[in-house]
Amino acid sequence: MRILLVGAGGVGTAITRIAARRPFFDHMVVADYDPARAEAAVAALGGDADRFTAAQVDASDEAAVTALLAEHRCDVLLNATDPRFVLPLFTAAHAAGTHYLDMAMSLSCPHPEHPYEKTGVKLGDAQFERADEWEKAGRLALVGMGVEPGLSDVFARYAADELFDEIEEVGIRDGADLTVDGYDFAPSFSIWTTIEECLNPPVVYEAGRGWYTTDPFSEPEVFDFPEGIGPVECVNVEHEEVLLVPRWVDAKRVTFKYGLGNEFIEVLKTLHRLGLDRTDPVTVAGESGPARVCPRDVVAACLPDPATLGDRMHGKTCAGTWVKGTKDGREREVYLYHVVDNQWSMGEYGSQAVVWQTAVNPVVALELVASGAWSGSGVLGPEALPPGPFLDLLTEYGSPWGMREQ
Repeated sequence: MRILLVGAGGVGTAITRIAARRPFFDHMVVADYDPARAEAAVAALGGDADRFTAAQVDASDEAAVTALLAEHRCDVLLNATDPRFVLPLFTAAHAAGTHYLDMAMSLSCPHPEHPYEKTGVKLGDAQFERADEWEKAGRLALVGMGVEPGLSDVFARYAADELFDEIEEVGIRDGADLTVDGYDFAPSFSIWTTIEECLNPPVVYEAGRGWYTTDPFSEPEVFDFPEGIGPVECVNVEHEEVLLVPRWVDAKRVTFKYGLGNEFIEVLKTLHRLGLDRTDPVTVAGESGPARVCPRDVVAACLPDPATLGDRMHGKTCAGTWVKGTKDGREREVYLYHVVDNQWSMGEYGSQAVVWQTAVNPVVALELVASGAWSGSGVLGPEALPPGPFLDLLTEYGSPWGMREQ
């Protein structure tokens, strides 16, 4: 297998460090708009860098990405950029005749008249609209294959296959007790993506009703996270699992709730009130004349790069799937989860916990595709594929998952 990795930020760099320890691929091209970032990611591998090459590419340039895939004879494009670049990379992979894998799906657009009641363009709609093209080409586009979405979807499929006869609700619950020394406000993941998913209308799925939306930060609940993290208040957030799980798992209700905390929520609300969450450019006066800038890009530029915070970060992050239903005529609730301790991920890989937890899952998925344990064509979510091989291999990578009866 020959891989083109597009994006050498925190997650992309963590992917290279994880993949370097595995023999399943022949070569990985690490590409970024900033060639210095790609080169730094490869150089950091030291003696393990023989199977890696750094390259420069603009992720929005479909022709350039297609040419790079052909030049290096790549079998698959692994997208580690933010969701703005999903469609050009998805399209380039199809044009080049390669497989494709991402960790976030094509962007949504709220309903123009009833944004907090009805869905408009949903996450991933633009990709699923082209599923027939991918199936006819005999190529696999594995979408939403990070940790959330990704591992959380694998958990949902495992629960349906192995733990339940009927499922009342699949609820993704994400929480952490991470702190960052020296910062009052320092997101542990891309603030651009965080703003997008937290301020968009959250989507809920109910059988018989389908997908609908609610107000941001709605339906707060306190969820008790395992391995010492403890109770965290979680709220509804727009996320891919709600759009993916019902396509392959029979559940009466699907939700996603994120443990943000009151302070984080208030910051996001303030950004929205000030218009600093906008992605359309505004004109800003400068010494050399007016410039067009996106407010959200300015916010991202003013905050520390999450990938650089690992040595200041303390605590654990937990991603998991809570499932409620019946088994053998009895009610059952379980929480399937994956916890990463920042001290461990920094000591073992030099990557902070949140980016490492995101990065390990696409590498596991690619190894399963390379071995033939996972196969298929068309646009598929993780829950379309057998969960057992994935969970076994994740444990082999040295990062076991857990299950708690509720």
